[in-house]
Amino acid sequence: MDFIDEVTIEVRAGDGGNGCIAFRREKFVPLGGPSGGDGGDGGSVVLQAQSSLSTLFDLRYRKLVRAGRGEHGRGKDQYGKRGKSRVAAVPIGTQVFDLETGELLADLCRLDQEVTVAKGGRGGRGNIHFATPYDRAPRRAEPGGEGQRRKLRLELKLLADVGVVGFPNTGKSTLISVVSRARPKIADYPFTTLTPNLGVVSLGDSRNFVMADIPGIIEGASEGAGLGLRFLRHVERCRCLLHLITVDPDPARDPLADLDRLLVELECFDPALAKRPMIVGLSKTDLPEVRARSEEIHAALQRRNFEVYGISSATREGLDELITGLEKLLIRSEPQHPSAQEAQEQRSEHDTSSSEHPR
Repeated sequence: MDFIDEVTIEVRAGDGGNGCIAFRREKFVPLGGPSGGDGGDGGSVVLQAQSSLSTLFDLRYRKLVRAGRGEHGRGKDQYGKRGKSRVAAVPIGTQVFDLETGELLADLCRLDQEVTVAKGGRGGRGNIHFATPYDRAPRRAEPGGEGQRRKLRLELKLLADVGVVGFPNTGKSTLISVVSRARPKIADYPFTTLTPNLGVVSLGDSRNFVMADIPGIIEGASEGAGLGLRFLRHVERCRCLLHLITVDPDPARDPLADLDRLLVELECFDPALAKRPMIVGLSKTDLPEVRARSEEIHAALQRRNFEVYGISSATREGLDELITGLEKLLIRSEPQHPSAQEAQEQRSEHDTSSSEHPR
């Protein structure tokens, strides 16, 4: 399935039914009077956040979401049936914008959270409501109201506990594939990962957290370079960040300089991201060139008050310490969204990308 994180749709609520003009024609009721019932209200269009979805793929080709209209009123005091509302499921973390005004209508960051994006029209009143002592046989009724129509832009921002960020080829995808059942594409060339990947890291005893591999961050990403702005917005939802750096074969690349450039890009995109709780991971420590500079890099980062872990996804060296450090960081930091833990538990039950972290 393609990773679709932005779609445009049109929503149309149902129109209300018309009120009825009718009079009683029954035996033994000589002056029956008006008996026109009300029209039914139109159905509304509702968006609901569900844990079973991870992308907006289901709405990609569904350009129109329409609710049912209300039935017209009938004689003998019969009211029209209410129109059926339409509930469209979206993934947790979906933001709903009005396409014309750009207004943020809702931020669906809780499980089963709902928002009515198009309200159904009100049913018209029948002539039974217009009888007065001066007009006992009214010949008027109200037409049904029109349902709302809107064009919406839906934008998904992944809801995760830990966001793994770093320059290409630092081992982000390999890490998430080792500590969870997520299976991202892994290769030895830049921009292998073209979509974010979510995995549930389990430590046993109902202790787990959601990790997201955020691709496409390079120098200039905040201005649209590389995959740039398309995936930077997913970092905003993460409670804490894991910065992965490594010693690159390219002599022009330096791991400490890469970290500084990465922090600059995050701050340019959103100043709050640079202050997000973070841990630095020095990856690929099984390689001789990385091991040779390991002590130097650790010392430099510790002088800058960074918490740093040396890891190797290939040999699983240091992964236990890293996962434990991330868990402690999550405990210390308050969740930005109260639903993060709830969504995490739902993913643990329904998402097949969870597994117990190997020890």
